[in-house]
Amino acid sequence: MSAPLATYRLQFSPTFTFEDCRAVLDYLVALGVSHIYASPIFRARPGSTHGYDVCDHKEINPELGGEEGFRALAVEVKKRGLGWIQDIVPNHMAVSGDNRMLVDVLENGPSSRYYHYFDIDWDHPYESIKGRMLAPFLGNFYGRTLENGEIAIGFDHDGFFVRYYALRFPLRIDSYIRILTLGLDALCRKIGRDEPDYIKLLGILYTIKSLPPDDPQTDRYDQIYFIKQMLYELVETSQPVREHVQGNLAKVNGTEEIEGQGDRRALLESILSEQYFRLSYWKVAGEEINYRRFFSINDLISLRVENEAVFRNSHGKILDMVREGFFSGLRVDHIDGLYDPSRYLRRLREAIGDAYLVVEKICVGDEPLPAFWPIAGSTGYDFMNAVCRLFVDDAKERAFEKIYAGYTGRRQRAEDLVVWKKRRIIETHMYGDVENMARLINAVSSLDRQGFDITLRSTKRALSEVLAHFPVYRTYISPDALRPVDIGYIRTAVRSAKLHNDDLAYELDFLERFLLLQYDENFSEEKKMQWARIAMRFQQVTGPLMAKGVEDTAFYVLNRLLCLNEVGGEPGTFGLSAAAFHHIMEERARQWPTAMSATATHDTKRGEDARLRLAALSELPDVWRAALIRFSRINQRRKTRIGDKLAPDKNDEYMLYQAFLAHYPVDAGDMAQFKDRLVAFLIKAVREGKERSNWLNPDLGYEKALTDFAARMLRDSSKNAFLTAVAPLCRRLTELGFSYSLAQTLLKLSCPGTPDLYQGTEGWDLSFVDPDNRRPVNFAAWAKRLAALVKAFDADPVALCRSLAASPENGRIKLYTLWRGLCARRAQPALFTSGAYVPARFEGPQAKRLFGFWRTFEGEAALVIVPRRIAALSRGESVFALGGIWEDTRLMEPAPGITELTDVMTGRRFSCGECYIKDVLRDFPVALLVSGKREVEEE
Repeated sequence: MSAPLATYRLQFSPTFTFEDCRAVLDYLVALGVSHIYASPIFRARPGSTHGYDVCDHKEINPELGGEEGFRALAVEVKKRGLGWIQDIVPNHMAVSGDNRMLVDVLENGPSSRYYHYFDIDWDHPYESIKGRMLAPFLGNFYGRTLENGEIAIGFDHDGFFVRYYALRFPLRIDSYIRILTLGLDALCRKIGRDEPDYIKLLGILYTIKSLPPDDPQTDRYDQIYFIKQMLYELVETSQPVREHVQGNLAKVNGTEEIEGQGDRRALLESILSEQYFRLSYWKVAGEEINYRRFFSINDLISLRVENEAVFRNSHGKILDMVREGFFSGLRVDHIDGLYDPSRYLRRLREAIGDAYLVVEKICVGDEPLPAFWPIAGSTGYDFMNAVCRLFVDDAKERAFEKIYAGYTGRRQRAEDLVVWKKRRIIETHMYGDVENMARLINAVSSLDRQGFDITLRSTKRALSEVLAHFPVYRTYISPDALRPVDIGYIRTAVRSAKLHNDDLAYELDFLERFLLLQYDENFSEEKKMQWARIAMRFQQVTGPLMAKGVEDTAFYVLNRLLCLNEVGGEPGTFGLSAAAFHHIMEERARQWPTAMSATATHDTKRGEDARLRLAALSELPDVWRAALIRFSRINQRRKTRIGDKLAPDKNDEYMLYQAFLAHYPVDAGDMAQFKDRLVAFLIKAVREGKERSNWLNPDLGYEKALTDFAARMLRDSSKNAFLTAVAPLCRRLTELGFSYSLAQTLLKLSCPGTPDLYQGTEGWDLSFVDPDNRRPVNFAAWAKRLAALVKAFDADPVALCRSLAASPENGRIKLYTLWRGLCARRAQPALFTSGAYVPARFEGPQAKRLFGFWRTFEGEAALVIVPRRIAALSRGESVFALGGIWEDTRLMEPAPGITELTDVMTGRRFSCGECYIKDVLRDFPVALLVSGKREVEEE
């Protein structure tokens, strides 16, 4: 398996196309990355800013430049020796009129060749969606929307369609008859029975009536094509037929009266009731749904990619591009959404050979990635959270807990809040999903005598509780695999559920048996497979609930230390000891040496450098406590009274202060834009938290009170006491953040794994959550800065390092660290991709404020040294901990056989026998020292 040396994530969109990317390639090569890591590039919903709303897996997105634009870009990519890792989306597609497969299903129903491609329950027990897909896209109740004339039928070259603003669904072919035959006698009298256009219209009607039912064969499709083409031609060329169709549409849509019919919307409603979809208010999906969604997003419908035909259809183009050499690797989005991830990955691996393959997988705590998956690893959320926690002071957890509880009054354990939030998500967003799952389980449980008396209601309650207490995103149980760790997760969830639900003990015990595939051995093979299929479908529900309940809800409420509230993170834990981090990296080197190492993605909750500012705050509980008291006193008058309470509440106020400290711009010139970005974040945060507002029913009054509070707090005035009070802490965290951000950058470049750089993070990344972290990047400016750094390095690397350390505000020092680290990887690739990981040891008065390790491989070695826990060090006028501040702290024993090391940053050489940190970190705040067969030259 050929692993990248480093990847660079690019977010393609209509505002950053393949043509735009061509201008960036030379910069990426100069920076030192080996592979572009591309967001989804297949046809998506028009205007898509991310590409995950795929409409056609077989077509390169024309808004990005299409096939021609991609191939032109690919030539330039290969010319520069770059590879291409492609993000693919096997789990779901957009519900859109541009999704031709779904349109085909909604037009033809059981006669569609794609009828079983989407995860739709066509046999749902609710009569209104039996044989019909729920379409929960209306902005109001169906009756109101219909009566207001917002739903209408239209006609164009693709035939008749239902229109609701931008939403467009096809009318089933059978329904054409009801529109075309309306007033047909009048048309006959008007133009005559022998008129060729009238005869053609009758021929169209006859063809529709003669269509073979439930026959997804080519003949049927040919006949439908004929019907649409003939009808469109008739309407275009025959004025009487055109007037007939237009008049009938006016009557159907209720803009003209139908003689003898009092209700103008009755005919339209009747036609809508015949369709293979049922339009409804979007909120209905939270309680009734008959298709599997991506999380709880109504307009993303899941595929049955476990079906080989679906796999071939959705992956054919992707696999062709791997075989042709356009894609050198793949990143699989939302692997946990698939019915059988293990089987899918085996099938994919067989198809792509030894191409690089990673999956988006979020592991909780010490949860292991399935070792039997044929992949290089995950996309790096595990690494991201481990690095962040390394810089969070674990000794200060209790102090922060007291501060948070004292200020906000919240003393609920993180684990309990998560359970409560997951219950709320079930009630408000996923009740229909859970009910569907309970119904399937109940149908099979009655086959077992132990489950015979368990009612649907009891099953639903037991299932909801197990889901709420589930400790990880999902398990991977199947008839072929039953990992002990997965058994443990199921039993943990059931045990926790039983502690809170004594009356469900029997039902929960049976559910445990069910999920662990402990069926009666006397069952027929068919019954066993039915049992297993439903148990495996359960595993597709746990992940979306975990994501919605934790990432998208609890993370916006558990505000003790916001840097811990990251995708894959655990707010209930605090820091990570050096020994624990070393252990994680040693295991990574052994098991997943080429997995991605990310510190920012398009999905992260805050920028990678914003997180490290808050990690630095963890060292300063006394300062934080005093600051909170002062901030609160100053800003009390800026609150708004709503009823008998002041807004914002203490928890949101606490969150706002941390968000301000984390994201406050380094450049004062960015302050105006920062205020707008902060307001957008605050609104999203309180809606996601679902306590004082939410997306379903936003509390606009509270939101205004919160954003007004923030605006008053940040008002630019010499009399603003808050800005005066916060400035010293802001400055201190910014400076500490510089040190820890550079340390994080170097760890990403040198720890076991493949470094992944997210676009625009070459400088200080203080982004909020999306869409803020997907803003355009000025690549030309970064390329210019890099060229200047290269030139200065060639002239005098030590002088350059001193200059960068003296003025870190512009971010050039981070770009320099990235560039030099990538040069080292390119000079000694085997050392960093295959080398062993060995903790380094230091001795002396400041040894505990250092973190380091060795990478070694066949005579080559690299030593990494970064600062940690330096808030208490007196740095004088220097931003960084440099030189004499380290006193006589020194490196203990070097790697065997290593006598001399060269610092990649400064170019200076050091003897391993007398390696004092005050010398190594004299001119630059982090160090990457190498020894080996080749020098690290500028590439």
